[in-house]
Amino acid sequence: MLTSSIEDRRARAAYLVDELLGAYARAVDERDFAAWLALFAPECAYEVRAMENVREGLPLAYMMDDCRQRLIDRVKMIQDVWAGTVEPYDTRHVQQRTAMRELGESRWEVRSNVLVAYTGASGEPGLLVSGHSEDVVVLDDETALFQQKFVVLDNTPPRYLVYPV
Repeated sequence: MLTSSIEDRRARAAYLVDELLGAYARAVDERDFAAWLALFAPECAYEVRAMENVREGLPLAYMMDDCRQRLIDRVKMIQDVWAGTVEPYDTRHVQQRTAMRELGESRWEVRSNVLVAYTGASGEPGLLVSGHSEDVVVLDDETALFQQKFVVLDNTPPRYLVYPV
């Protein structure tokens, strides 16, 4: 069966986006923040907000990094400033792409559901956050990068957020 170039382009984009989502989960769960930073385009933004604030149009956020330098600062805070001052916890991210729309110029709007489980020092697991992510992804022939990652949390986390969601 022959497929159209549009179907081929969409299938290729879906593959690259799914690889990006998997690499994101892996990087954060392994606390490989160099790999995490490498998943963002040079011009990028990263935000984590509560659903309630989004619904009310409030600009309050758990994390609001409006440029690459702020993402770099976030990594420095985690690795250098907070090291030894906060109780570390392990995370397991589960992301599932639920929608994808081409914006043009190799840019795609991607929505995915997000669940993050955590295990603290006690060894007891729990659900850290649930929500969804509204991303803008830029593609080239071989890779996908986040231009924007905007995470909306359904719940109030049961503990502080140190690591990216």
